Amino acid sequence: MTLMDKTIEIDGVSLHYRDSGEETLRPVVIMHGWGCNMDTVASIENIFKGKMRVLNVDLPGHGSSSEPPDVWGVEEFTAMMEKFISRLGLVRPSLVGHSFGGRISLLLSSRGDVDKVLLVDAAGIKPKRGFNYYRKVYTFKAMKNLLMLVLGKKKGMEAVEKMRAKKGSADYRSSSPRMRAVMSRCVNEDLKHVMPAIKAPTLLIWGEDDTATPLSDAITMKRLIPNAGLVSFPGCGHYSFLDNPFGFRAAVASFFNI
Repeated sequence: MTLMDKTIEIDGVSLHYRDSGEETLRPVVIMHGWGCNMDTVASIENIFKGKMRVLNVDLPGHGSSSEPPDVWGVEEFTAMMEKFISRLGLVRPSLVGHSFGGRISLLLSSRGDVDKVLLVDAAGIKPKRGFNYYRKVYTFKAMKNLLMLVLGKKKGMEAVEKMRAKKGSADYRSSSPRMRAVMSRCVNEDLKHVMPAIKAPTLLIWGEDDTATPLSDAITMKRLIPNAGLVSFPGCGHYSFLDNPFGFRAAVASFFNI
């Protein structure tokens, strides 16, 4: 069995990935969540080793891959992965997407020829926002306009970035300014409209205590994706594959017949 870390250049972006397994085996592409890298989902990769050809990818702006050249949305990330699949000559690959990687898997499988789709605590449904959220958003916008007026554009934007870094989520704070903008754009994209177009057999695996992408998201996805099944683990959170590795492995092995 071969195991190699590789880098491919696509449209000016250096994409780092790990390629394991013979080219004659069925291909599976694994995409991690936001703020993570290929090593985060190494335990998922290990389930497929020796049974399928595994392409475990550092998404742009993560791990050893370079950042996007602009403020990308889900469309741009998906187009990048479509080019990656084409450049490597992968025929009807299966897709595995955890969290943010699930967004890309949803859009890609809705318009591409894929074999199977595994969505793990996947993002893709715009979070419901309450009054407090919108109060914070409009307060922030008012402060931004005031700072720009008082300090000027350059110093005002510097002050705004400091505010964002201080008050944002842990993922937001740990990201570069460009990746913060990318995250803000992607998290507000709702992909429910593409889900009915997914024709490949799809398995949803979820932690019932997931607060980042709640179980209600999985139930909505199961309803909208024509050929989808759902396995949920009690007492598990957003990283269900780490919280219940034995149950996760059994579900994956059954779904992929490996």
